Order: sequence, then C-alpha cells, then structure tokens
Amino acid sequence: MKSLLFSLGIIAVTAATGAPAQAQNYPWCASYDTGDEAHNCGFVSYEQCMATVRGIGGFCEVNTQYQPLKPAKRH
Repeated sequence: MKSLLFSLGIIAVTAATGAPAQAQNYPWCASYDTGDEAHNCGFVSYEQCMATVRGIGGFCEVNTQYQPLKPAKRH
C-alpha cells in the first residue's frame, strides 16, 4: 500500500510540474504502400522521411498543413 501511495505521489508531482503537451507539426509526410493509405507526417527532413519509406515502399511529400513554430515572446 505504501508503494502504491508513493507511486501516485510521484505521478501527481510530475503531472503538476510538467510543461503542457502540444501537438507536433512537421514539414514532411510519408505515404506508405500498404494498401490502406497510411500516412505519417512526423518527419523533420526529406532525408529522414525517405530513410523510413526506403525498403517498405512509399513516397514522401510536403506537409501542406505545416506551420513552423513561432519563437516565444520574451517579457
């Protein structure tokens, strides 16, 4: 019981002090030749995307929904 309470305490502290989660947005998408139109838009570079589809089939294309992150404003 003590270890359960300790674990829950650690989880609560971590959740309270962590940064808010944000969805990532990357400039390259992979479309896989798997027959079910699988897509993955999680690639930083064209080379990274091609390294993933090479050997399994597919192609890479620019993510039309990509919006670069804006620098944080300094106060």
